[in-house]
Formats: sequence, C-alpha cells, structure tokens
Amino acid sequence: MLFVGIFALAACSKKPPPPPPPPAVSYVQVEPESVEIDTDLPGRTTAFRVAQIVPQVNGVILKRMFIEGSDVKAGQQLYQIDPAPFEAALASALATLAKAEATAVSARLLAQRYKPLADAEAISRQDYDNAVATLGSDEADIASAKAGVDTARINLVYTKVLSPISGRSGRSSVTEGALVVANQSTALVTVQQLDPIYVDVTQPSTLLLRLKRELANGKLKKIGVNQAEVSLKLEDDTPFAQFGVLKFSEVSVDEGTGAITLRAEYRNPDETLLPGMFVHERIREGNDDRALMVPQQGVTHDQRGLPTAEVVNAENKVELRKLKTDRAIGDQWLVTDGLSPGDKVIVLGLQGAKPGVQVTATETTLAALRSGVDPVAAPGGAAADAKAKPEPADAAKPAQKSETGNAT
Repeated sequence: MLFVGIFALAACSKKPPPPPPPPAVSYVQVEPESVEIDTDLPGRTTAFRVAQIVPQVNGVILKRMFIEGSDVKAGQQLYQIDPAPFEAALASALATLAKAEATAVSARLLAQRYKPLADAEAISRQDYDNAVATLGSDEADIASAKAGVDTARINLVYTKVLSPISGRSGRSSVTEGALVVANQSTALVTVQQLDPIYVDVTQPSTLLLRLKRELANGKLKKIGVNQAEVSLKLEDDTPFAQFGVLKFSEVSVDEGTGAITLRAEYRNPDETLLPGMFVHERIREGNDDRALMVPQQGVTHDQRGLPTAEVVNAENKVELRKLKTDRAIGDQWLVTDGLSPGDKVIVLGLQGAKPGVQVTATETTLAALRSGVDPVAAPGGAAADAKAKPEPADAAKPAQKSETGNAT
C-alpha cells in the first residue's frame, strides 16, 4: 500500500502545467480621417546672382573701399588699383594720336595741291598717286592712334574695380599693397544677390511627373504658367515667413542617378536665408478626406523591405497584412492598400503576436502612444488581468520535498 501511495503521488506531481495565457497586445483602430497631404523636399539655398570680382588689369591695390560682409550697390567702387602707369599710357596714346593727325594734315594738303597739277599734266601721275597713298596711310595711323587712346582710357577705368550687381559682399582675398593680375583665377571678392533667393532640390524624375500631373488637374495651387506655391522650413525647424514659387523649368535628367533639380524662388527681404543653407521645402498637395493613418509603431517590413502590419481579427487572432504606403506624415504612415476602416492594428506587444495566435487585445490611442503610456503594462491592463487571473482548480501545485527527498 505504501508503494502504491507513493506511485500515485508521483504520478500526480507529473501533470503538465497549464497553457500560458494569451499574449497581451494593444491596438489602434484605424478610421478614415481628413489629412492634409504635403511633400517635404530637402534642398539647399543658392544666390539669385553671383559675381566673382576679378581684376581686368595688372597692378597694385592701393585701397579697399568697402566693408567685408556689407551690402554694395551695382556700380559701387570696391578697389582702387594704382592708376599711374595707365595715366601715363593714356597720355602717350594721346600724343601718338596728335602726331598722326598733324602728319595727316600735311599729306592732305599735298594731295589737294597735286590734283589740279596732275589734271593739267604739270606733274606726273605717279607723284599724285603717291601723295594720295601717303594721305591714306596717315589717316590709318590716326584710326590706330584713336584705338590706342580708347584702350588706354578703358584700362585706366579698370583701375577702379566696380561691382556689377547689388548684393552682399563676401570676404576680401587681398589687402592694400597686393599685386593683382588681369583675369586671375582667384577672385578679389564675391558679391551675391540674396533677395530674391533660390532653393534647389534634387529629386527622382518620377516626382516631377507626379507634381506636373497634380499641377495640371488643380491639386497644386498654381501661380503663373507651370509654377506652384511652396513653403519653407529652416534648419532649426522654424517656418520661413515668405512663400515661394516652384518652377518646373528643368529640361534634363541626370542619366546616372535619374534625378532632376527643381528650383524655387523666394523673397528674402531680411536676408534670413544665406547661400548654402540646408532647408526643407514643402509642397501642399491638397486634402485626403478618406485617409487611413497608422502609427509607425504598427508598421514593420518583411525580408524584401515591403511594409506589413499585424491586425487583430474578430476572433482575437492575429492576421498579417501586406500594405502599400504612400508617405510618412509626422509619426504615422498613410496607407493606401492592405487595410480597411475599422481594422485593429497592433502597435504594442508585437514580439509575442504571431500570425494565427490568439491574443488579449486592449485598445489604445495615438495620444497615449505619443505620451509613452503602455495600456498593456499599465495597472489594470491586459497583462495585469492575465497575471491576476486565478489558476484552474486542477492545476498542478509545486511539489514539496520530504525529509527523505521524495516528492509528496
């Protein structure tokens, strides 16, 4: 009897443990909502006009006549190159012109005197022809001397280095006393016009095709011919006060990357935007009144990189859905295919939720997700309820050890 009792107790102690409770998950129920559709395009600012100031004559810089970083006007003098050699060259050219004119006067009078004598055969015809030829040569010398005067005068003007445009001056590369060379590769200073200013964005050519279709069918706000209204965000995520005009004027696509550069023009009266700044351009494409938005926590990707989501069905079982997403809007995905209104998309507890598994589901909200509240782990949540659930009456209790080491 003793052995039978021990065998019976040992058999009871080997009963299988109860099945674990269903995994606890939380879900968001997707419903159609009105969403403003925007396209965010990263880009960089570019000056409207850029003038690299290069000397046109050789010489020594006598004076810099502007403050670095200040605004300059078109025609404003920026540098003065030593004019003395060019003033002397102009004086020499003027003297050469005067000498040529004086010589031409004598030749002209001689030709005039020889003409009636040649007609009367008082002198040979050859002497008259020589006098006419001499006059022509002297007149050519006058024209050449005039060109020399013009060249000397232009070079003298070039000693005053002027700004061809109005804009913001940069850092000067030379100081007083520096020797500069005509048409040198290094600019003395760069002047850039900042109002208006360009924003260039490089995107796939497919985006250009889509934007052109939306511009044609009226989804984009049209400004002029083949132009749309755009807005801008700065590097610190603050909005830029001025709206811009996106111009669909690029006519070539990069063969290597398939990308195209889109250019927008913005007013920049306060010169807040500077060339080379990284900005985000936003194009408003209208509203979608039946948009299905899913928190990014609820969208994963399979081995091929395609978006998927796990959904709780009517039987509280997990289903895997393959999605098509249009874009990310804030912390949500805009889903265009794969979900229907009313679907319960799992956003928390995805580790234990496998397709076909029955789960304990608790609804949550986007606001709760953003605040970091986990309704599954919170007191009174699904996980807590599962832990507090009483064990079945026939569940095996932990075996205790007797003094002899046998389970009782």
